[in-house]
Amino acid sequence: MLLRKGGRALTAAAALAMAAPACADDARAPLKSGVQADTRAPMEIKVRTPLRHVDLLAAKRAGTADTASLLADQPGVSLYTAGGVSSLPAIHGLNDDRIKLLVNGMQITSACANHMNPALSYVAPANVSAIGVSSGLTPVSMGGDSIAGTISVSSPDPVFAEPGKTRTSGSVSAFYRSVNNGSSLAAKAAVANDTVSLAYSGTQDKAESYKDGHGKLVRDTLYKSLNQEVTVATHRGDDLLVVRAGLQSIPYQGFVNQYMDMVGNQGKSLNAGYRAYFGWGKLDTRIYWQDTRHQMGFFTPEKTGSMPMNTHAKNVGYALKTEVPLSQRNTLRIGNEFHGFTLDDWWPPLAGSMMMSPDTYLNINNGQRNVYSLYGEVESKWDAQWSSVLGVRGEQVRMDTGAVQSYGCGMMCAADTAAATAFNGASRARTDNNLNLGAVARYEADPSARYTFGYTRKVRSPNLYERYTWGQSQMAMNMTGWFGDANGYVGNLDLKPEVAHTLSATGEWGDPDVRRLALTGYYTRVQNYIGVNQLGTYVSGGSTFARLQFANQDARIYGVDLSGKADLWDTGHSTGQIKALAGWTRGVRTDTGASLYHVMPFHAQVTLQQTVSAWANALEVQFAAGKHNVDTARFEPQTPAYTLVNLRTTYERGRVRFDFGVENLFNKFYYLPLGGVDYADWKATGKTGQIAPLAGMGRSINAGLTVKL
Repeated sequence: MLLRKGGRALTAAAALAMAAPACADDARAPLKSGVQADTRAPMEIKVRTPLRHVDLLAAKRAGTADTASLLADQPGVSLYTAGGVSSLPAIHGLNDDRIKLLVNGMQITSACANHMNPALSYVAPANVSAIGVSSGLTPVSMGGDSIAGTISVSSPDPVFAEPGKTRTSGSVSAFYRSVNNGSSLAAKAAVANDTVSLAYSGTQDKAESYKDGHGKLVRDTLYKSLNQEVTVATHRGDDLLVVRAGLQSIPYQGFVNQYMDMVGNQGKSLNAGYRAYFGWGKLDTRIYWQDTRHQMGFFTPEKTGSMPMNTHAKNVGYALKTEVPLSQRNTLRIGNEFHGFTLDDWWPPLAGSMMMSPDTYLNINNGQRNVYSLYGEVESKWDAQWSSVLGVRGEQVRMDTGAVQSYGCGMMCAADTAAATAFNGASRARTDNNLNLGAVARYEADPSARYTFGYTRKVRSPNLYERYTWGQSQMAMNMTGWFGDANGYVGNLDLKPEVAHTLSATGEWGDPDVRRLALTGYYTRVQNYIGVNQLGTYVSGGSTFARLQFANQDARIYGVDLSGKADLWDTGHSTGQIKALAGWTRGVRTDTGASLYHVMPFHAQVTLQQTVSAWANALEVQFAAGKHNVDTARFEPQTPAYTLVNLRTTYERGRVRFDFGVENLFNKFYYLPLGGVDYADWKATGKTGQIAPLAGMGRSINAGLTVKL
């Protein structure tokens, strides 16, 4: 569990949300030299589950450059395939903007009609020290403007020296992956005295397109990404100020299941957090700013032509959180948050083009989405067995956008020109007043058995693209959509917020340090779920595609998560452990019974781990059932079942760590259940025949070397 030595225990609210073992110590301890400082708010701390410990992250880094993929072994979490560093996480079938994504406590919104720059793409795996996932019964202090849950990713905490001394540290790492000739280079350096800490991290990740299990090139899956972060921290006693400045550059990233690729993404951020203790309790404050300039276009042989598409977006916000002990039994949390997002999305004209000139196409012009939040939450410890968390959160979401225009190309732009005129003549400002509720209880029968159950009401307002994209031509519609299905989408000014009512119960049995089993069942009813209605279909080559408009529908989502671990042996020289997880989710429209899009089929994973002296070894088996419940409105492809075997080994002694692994050991060919379609290959081969699902990676030999300086 990522807590400083002698540090504050996990709050019961976080434990209830995660159904994780709680810590007993609720006392505050001062910062100590050489120990990581807890700079995060209580609900953002990495929470231990029966299947995850922060030490496992280091072994995962050798096999990926995509931070979202580090979540792949979390119960209830699945991934939409996108670019090589831009996967979109989903929790219980609810993806992307339905999840509150925090990077060092900062909220980042995708600034792209295809969501090519999601929040987790702004931090490299090499700079991730902890990941926390809250699903299902998320306390109101953790949620807001989301209905699936919260994912929080944290960089390393600052470290201070002994009084009167100076502390320096650093490391360099290199990783290689054979399946795509991928490489990662990372460097870290830090210097500190007893009151001030300064740290730097820099990472470069790049790869060519990968090969599938048949040895065939999966086109347009190449990428290059560079991330840098500088952290300055200072403390006085227990009070701590941490300021982080980030810089990202992605010169190119292929998107195999999209019409366009990323040809440039530059992100800058500034994030300051302050934590202080007073006689009345604890105060956590944060203020942040993030600026993104993004370009879509073509840069690979598979996708040719010229159609520049630009976005410029800013995220600004603050979070003010207080924790006040009311008595030995009750703790009060009150918070006030603001998140502002502005977006300009425009497509410059092409000189001489009959369809993309003479004017600039204004897709979203000065789009604004501001969220104002206020919440209160009471955590109560009723007796040795019963505890609870009750909370209410009110939010106001204000959205607006300016007038738009088409390319202005006469009759060839008639559909878009008419749509722009109608859009400009409509009232575009929207205000949603959203109410979130949480009521969670836990009963601990004895140290080896605990039960968590409760109800939450969570609300999410539409994003800017869902409400404000307006183009009606096929070309314009094809430029919107983060679903990897090659269909076309248009927004809907009349969308209502999604309201999710969730009932969930979790049972945990066993000693969490030796043997543990956790079973969670959940049921969610979503009013005004933002799905799609078909406006029509069209045929291109040998495939049929849909013209879709975002629309409110009612939906049901229900399922089961199972996770567990057990120590197998401990000889003093060697230890063995087995870990497992399984998940099943079903999502349907309430009115028709039609399946929701991109819901992961039944899947399971079993990992056998062994440690021998300086060696740590793992054998992992992954299974996914056939995907047959598909969204027919989007022509979602079915995929067959598959089983993959992975091997990993780590040797660490002194200042040197070596990682080696083989992913997909038997070079199994399989299709990704949430991979969408292989648009790049279909286009490159003449658009003949039915467009195929996207194939997964073949065998990859991965190696990594880290040297601490």
